[in-house]
Amino acid sequence: MSIWKRKPLTLILEEANESGKGLKRTIGVWTLIALGIGAVIGSGLFVSTGTAIANNAGSSVTIGFLIAALGCALCGFCYAELASSLPISGSAYTYTYATMGELLAWIIGWDLILEYAVGAATVAVSWSEYLNSMLVNVLHTNPIPYALSHSPFQISTAGEHGIINLPALFIVAVITLLLIKGTQESTFVNGIIVIIKVSIVILIIALGWGFINPSNHIPYIPAASTYTDEHGISHSFGGITGILAAAGTVFFAFIGFDAVSTAAQETINPKRTMPIGILGTLAFCTILYVLFGHVLSGVATVEDFRTGGKEASVAFAISKYMHGYNWLAQFVTVAILAGFSSVILALLLGQSRVFYIMGKDGLLPKIFGDLHPKFKTPYKANLAILVIVGLFAAFVPGNVVGDMTSIGTLFAFILVSISVIVLRKKEPNLKREFKTPFVPYVPIAGILVCLAMIYGLGWANWLRLGVWLILGLLIYFFYSRKNSNLNNK
Repeated sequence: MSIWKRKPLTLILEEANESGKGLKRTIGVWTLIALGIGAVIGSGLFVSTGTAIANNAGSSVTIGFLIAALGCALCGFCYAELASSLPISGSAYTYTYATMGELLAWIIGWDLILEYAVGAATVAVSWSEYLNSMLVNVLHTNPIPYALSHSPFQISTAGEHGIINLPALFIVAVITLLLIKGTQESTFVNGIIVIIKVSIVILIIALGWGFINPSNHIPYIPAASTYTDEHGISHSFGGITGILAAAGTVFFAFIGFDAVSTAAQETINPKRTMPIGILGTLAFCTILYVLFGHVLSGVATVEDFRTGGKEASVAFAISKYMHGYNWLAQFVTVAILAGFSSVILALLLGQSRVFYIMGKDGLLPKIFGDLHPKFKTPYKANLAILVIVGLFAAFVPGNVVGDMTSIGTLFAFILVSISVIVLRKKEPNLKREFKTPFVPYVPIAGILVCLAMIYGLGWANWLRLGVWLILGLLIYFFYSRKNSNLNNK
């Protein structure tokens, strides 16, 4: 049983062209871009921006966004080539299986489980925070008790201990049930939410521009120093290291285009639609992110983000500095709550498709490859993910899992970039509807930018990723290797 055995391209393309047996092809180009925007514009924009301003970069968070976008664009070209050539569920997992063998495919699949599960949990925690903000500031009622809306590892300033984050668990459960009902219904709901939240982001940029205080942008790149937050955690602030750390933090905001690639098997004409969906999502969201970061860092001070708004930093900044626009802060809270829901939807969709294809390959229990007899969705995979993500959301603080998602995603991007180089060498005659320009230079540049952002995230996150991968290797050698379809042929 070889751990380096590659999944034949003929088999992958055969599975991609299954008719009647597999996932339904219901997603068009605009629906795919909306799915990407739905995943991208959410927690990263409304939460990670404030975190990066406070902990790492100040107003130079915009440069952090550009570095993160550069890494995503370089890797995005690679994703676009692979998604158009191998239009099947599984994203980086499938590409690695076809190019570098089963062991590395397992590692990246295990890594994607971390990326999507922990990403969805992070956003669910933010959803919970904004729900309380809406209850207090918009509906003027009492918030959900601290104990029932925070993890056991959190303590309030008044000394209250969290027990379980019930709102976070609730939203994960609701969206899971929607995904089981069907992809078409899920993407329709996502499209409505995307229109609402993009309109709100544009409104904040347009109205907030007039409230920028130029002194908040001086110096634009703060001098290099170290900032220790209220939890005693040290962060690189200012200078090149601070910008790189900010890039690693806000990189979490870009993982939506990665989720787009997992929907390849449900996309109409994927060879044309996937590149447009992936690169279109990146271009649109990068422009909004840079403008939004510039406005937010100009409206409020670094100290405000450290002590004031926390997770609800956008609404806090509007309420404190944009006098006469308190209605916008309230509207933002409601819109963000809906926006977070679309992010969770896209991430849970991506997660279930990775489970689905790994179940079909035998690397995970085969029940995950079962489709609902009526809805044609991988409902058993969805239910398993509900348990995993629900536990993370209910019992782990959002700031811990957010950085884990970023480092997991960066690792996946590196392997995708390598896959393009390897596939060009091993399968030069494969029909490619979209080609990454200047191979191998663009993939290598993507790898280097991702490595720089991994460096910026610090040793604590390297250690967490290492522990996760060791756990995954144990599962592979004790279960997956023995049950692999390829190794049993």
